[in-house]
Amino acid sequence: MRAQLARVDAVLVQALIAAALSFAHIHDVATAAGQDGWKAWAYPVSVDLLLVAAWRRLRSGSGKGAAWCWFVIALAASLGANVATAGLLDLADVPAWLRILVAGWPAVAFLGGTLLAHSAPGASLAAVADEIEDQVDQEDEPEPAREPSTPVLPAIDAPPERAPVAAPVVAVPNVPVPAALVAHARKVAAEHHTRTGAPIDTPTLRARLGVPAPMAEAVAAQL
Repeated sequence: MRAQLARVDAVLVQALIAAALSFAHIHDVATAAGQDGWKAWAYPVSVDLLLVAAWRRLRSGSGKGAAWCWFVIALAASLGANVATAGLLDLADVPAWLRILVAGWPAVAFLGGTLLAHSAPGASLAAVADEIEDQVDQEDEPEPAREPSTPVLPAIDAPPERAPVAAPVVAVPNVPVPAALVAHARKVAAEHHTRTGAPIDTPTLRARLGVPAPMAEAVAAQL
């Protein structure tokens, strides 16, 4: 147990030292490129956050291509700052191309973070829709009808007429609609109204969402 704790402590201390050194190097490069004050401290935070976001996407198992791309970009920015402060670059006379890279980094980091955080929402919505469709299909399966037993009547000349049996009323099951699907449907309806000038109808909404008809009608009722 102590040996395991010692290994964990050593790895944690090494990670903290590496993070602190990389943080300081990126700050020094940003300062040398003309980003003074709080802006110079924001650059290493931006690089580290992009690394963490890309690593979390890699661990989640979805969109690994984009995650590897942004992980390499953030890692190159961190390694580049470490190499630049090792004496290979005169920080008193930073070249113009480095100033351009430092000035353009916030836009690159914002794009990468946004894509990593909000990419591929349709996959989760499609999974929710498939699960709801399976549930609706199970609820819609009719139960086998039971044949009424015929009573034995005494032999008489004219049997009395029996009143017609009313058909049983089948209750329509309530279709559960997840809040995420309703929010997505509102965006689709707003986009359709902006493009065509008319409210979206139920068949179009069903085609856009890719859900069964009962689910589309339930979603349309909540718009």
